[in-house]
Order: sequence, then structure tokens, then C-alpha cells
Amino acid sequence: MPTGVITVAYIGATILFILALGGLSHPETSRRGNLYGMTGMMIALLATILGIVSDNYGILFGGMAIGGAIGLQLARKVQMTQMPELVAILHSLVGLAAVLVGFANFMGHDTSLTGMDKTIHDIETYLGILIGAITFSGSVIAFGKLSAKISSKPMLIPGRHWFNLGLLIAAIWLCKMFLDQSAAGSGIVPLTIMTAIALIFGIHMVMAIGGADMPVVVSMLNSYSGWAAAATGFMLNNDLLIVTGALVGSSGAILSYIMCRAMNRKFLAVIAGGFGTSGGTVTASSDQQGEVVPVNAEEVAHLLADASEVMFVPGYGMAVAQAQHTVYEITRTLRDKGVNVRFGIHPVAGRMPGHMNVLLAEAKVPYDIVFEMDEINEDFPDIDVSVVIGANDIVNPSAQEVPDSPIAGMPVLEVWKGKTTIVLKRSMATGYAGVDNPLFYKENTRMLFGDAKQSMEAVLQYLHS
Repeated sequence: MPTGVITVAYIGATILFILALGGLSHPETSRRGNLYGMTGMMIALLATILGIVSDNYGILFGGMAIGGAIGLQLARKVQMTQMPELVAILHSLVGLAAVLVGFANFMGHDTSLTGMDKTIHDIETYLGILIGAITFSGSVIAFGKLSAKISSKPMLIPGRHWFNLGLLIAAIWLCKMFLDQSAAGSGIVPLTIMTAIALIFGIHMVMAIGGADMPVVVSMLNSYSGWAAAATGFMLNNDLLIVTGALVGSSGAILSYIMCRAMNRKFLAVIAGGFGTSGGTVTASSDQQGEVVPVNAEEVAHLLADASEVMFVPGYGMAVAQAQHTVYEITRTLRDKGVNVRFGIHPVAGRMPGHMNVLLAEAKVPYDIVFEMDEINEDFPDIDVSVVIGANDIVNPSAQEVPDSPIAGMPVLEVWKGKTTIVLKRSMATGYAGVDNPLFYKENTRMLFGDAKQSMEAVLQYLHS
């Protein structure tokens, strides 16, 4: 395939990737964005296979077949509740690929590069492996935390910041050693040691981050995987990899910033770790907090049927219970009765950015009644009934009322300002951040205990009766 055709194909794929990012920025255009991205990737693969690859087609197609089969199985079997950990483990594969390509590229001993060109290429190789190794090990730990295989409680070892600084200094020193040895025809030893250090750094960095910051971690690792791909592009002199990696890296960095702003956190504070303990601790009620007022499904149905304005606030509990379809049926029933129903989405609801939006879209909830926190927070005083489904930290008044709370200053959905708040939970356990929630004891709060899906199905039956 002529070089010009390859270049045009890569430009076309790049444009499609940019359009994909634009489409994915809004639920109404997300399907189109996915289509753009898949088309761009197909063009990029065909151009690379037909125009650049010149040998080992059997290995190439064998690898694609195996990877495609695994991807197809995951797409069919993975539940929406498992999407955060799936995204994390896929990020780890990008990092691992960058490490393996970096070592293969270095061990190829390209003798056509000399002088400054070789030095620059060695730096690209070194950085690609460094970022890839951090991404790989960090993503594996993130997968473990998101899937509850590893405790979400932050692991805070004494002198952890000095430990990280020591690893950074060692990586810089090994880079100089690698460049010196590479110029003499070797360098595999410092490169291998650096890889081990990067793997340790990735593990320690994510282990130190608490459960409350996991949405930021997911977007952060997404950014890292992009920069690892960009570094691999420089290493292989592949313009498409450079551009695509830069797109993913920059968009992930912007998303991390948005997540931090939504939690009133600084990015460096997230990296430093320590925010969030193991969720699930049962809170101890006290006379000062007040009394919990439980309700049953029939009472909830009456409250909803008599309301004019209803706001649903979904959280990770809704995802776990797979209650989104039942919630949609309740929404449709209430709207048929003339009730104005809306959904309020916090930017960090769930375990990854956009988690709740995807669940609601899967249940066919109309896009025009789904609002971000900033769009509807001022409306809560006019809401008759707010229904909090499996959310905890994102509706916690402590963020505004308790100055020394770990989540103090975090923007939250102000559901307690409405006339009545109904909270669906299995128990009085804390959320992922491990912070008690005074919302449960407010005078206008009612607790509907039990599995969210079963509770919502019972409410739906009473609405139809």
C-alpha cells in the first residue's frame, strides 16, 4: 500500500477518533460516538496490516482472533455493575502492551540510529516502559479494589511520600545509566530494574488511595494508558499512535480534573492518598442524631402518587441490585399520572465517571429528564419526594454541615432540602468513603430497607393497584 494512502487512512482514523470523543460527551450522541470510534479503529487496523506489516501474518491474525474472542465473551457476560473493574483491567492491558513493545523494540537493536537520534529513541523507549509499567500494576490494583478483592481502605505506610520520592530518584538515575549503557550496545539491566521499580510504584500509588477517590483513579489510569500509547507511538514512529494516545491521555486528564472538582479534591491530594476507608461499616445511631423512620413500599407508593415533583438520585446500590429497569417502569407510570419525574446524577456516582448515565440509558430512561448535579441542585426545595436509590456519600449533608468531616466541602446533591426524602438501603452501613450520613436521621427522611430491586418492584405493584 502506498505511503500516501496509509497517511490518508491515518488522518481519517484520527478525525473519527476526535468525533468519537465528541459523541461520547453526551448520552444522546454516545451511540454515534461509539460507531465513529469503531470505524476509525477498523480503518487504522486495515491500514497498518495492509500497509506496514510485512511478515508474521500468522502470529498477527492468531493474536487478533484470540483477543477478539476474549473481548466478545467479556462483552456478552460482564454485567453493568462490573464495568468499572472491566475498564480498570483493560487499562492494565494497554500498560502491559507498552512494556512488552518497549522491550521488544529495544532488544531489536536497530543499528540505523546513531548519535542524538538514538538517545532520543532510547528516552522514548524508557518513558514508554516506565509509564506502561505504572499503568499496568496500578490498574491491576484498581481492579482488585473495585471488585472488592482488595480492601478499599487506603494502605498508608510510614514515610510513604519519601518512599515515592526515592523510587522517582532511582528511576531518573537508572535512566542515565540506561542511556550510557545503551550507547555501548547494552542497557537491559537498568531497563529491567526500572520496570520493577515502576511496577512497585504503581502498586503503592493505588494502594494508598482510598475508596472515595476510586472514580478519580479510573479516569487517571485512563489518562496514563493514553500517554503510554503515545510514548509507544514515538518509539515506533507511528503518528496515529501518537495522536490517539495524546487524545486519550489529555481527555483522561481533563476528566480527572472534573472528577476532582466534583469532589472538592486536588489531584495531588488524590495521588497522596488517604481519603476513604472500607465502606460497609454500620453506623451507630445516637439521640443527638435522631431517630430513623422506616417506611414500607405501600407508603412510598402513596407518597409518589400524591407528589407533583419527584427526583430520583441513583447510586452504586442501584447498579448492584440491577434496579434501573424497575425504576424506569415507575418513572413511566408516574409520568402517565402527570407527575414530573427527573433524575439527578452526581459526577462521581457509582465507581466510574458516567456509570449511572449508562445504567439509565440501558433502561431506556429518556435523556431529557436526566440532569447533572449542577443543573438541578437548586430545584430541591420544590421537590415533593426525592428517592435516593443506593447512594450515600453523594447525598451526605456532612459535606456542608460538618467542617471536620473527611468529605467537607465536597459538592453533594441537597436532597434533604426537599419536602420528603426516601432512602433505599439494605442496612445502615456507610458508603464507599466510610463516612456516616446524618441524612438518615433528618425529620423529613424515610428509610426503605431491603434490596433496591425488590423494593422498587413492590412500589410499582402498589402504584398499579
